[in-house]
Amino acid sequence: MHIDNLKIYGFSANIDSVGNVLSKINEIKKDEEIIQLMDADAIASKNHVVHGVNHAVAAFDRGENIAKDLGVEVLLRCSAQRQISKAFKILGLSEGDMNLCAVLINCDDDYVEELESLFTRDDDVLDGDEDKLKEIYAITDIETENMSVENIIIDRISKLIVDY
Repeated sequence: MHIDNLKIYGFSANIDSVGNVLSKINEIKKDEEIIQLMDADAIASKNHVVHGVNHAVAAFDRGENIAKDLGVEVLLRCSAQRQISKAFKILGLSEGDMNLCAVLINCDDDYVEELESLFTRDDDVLDGDEDKLKEIYAITDIETENMSVENIIIDRISKLIVDY
């Protein structure tokens, strides 16, 4: 699997229906393109997402992917989880006001305009809130004495390979 183009955007949104949002996203993209939306409150940084995407693609290349869909595999890897249901609890969409991380893989550049017609662009939502992240990922104060929250999450993503 090859990534020609990876873009990561932040948005704030008010989601009236997760199903409707997913339908609109599916209407926008073409077959080989991926638009994966995730809860930005559980994202530490763009580096966190890039690391998750790289691990998802590598898992597909090795035939060790957990999900059948690369977008879902990205969500799994970014959540540092093995179970899809747990990954969706951490990074899945919910109705109401929320911050979104949009991961676009092999998509045309004009898709950001399509997304901006649905949501309000705000890349600042990709700057993780350490306290929220520590709670979401059950990161202890002892762990943060030695590593940043961002690096702890990235390390957990990497450990998914070792634990395979």
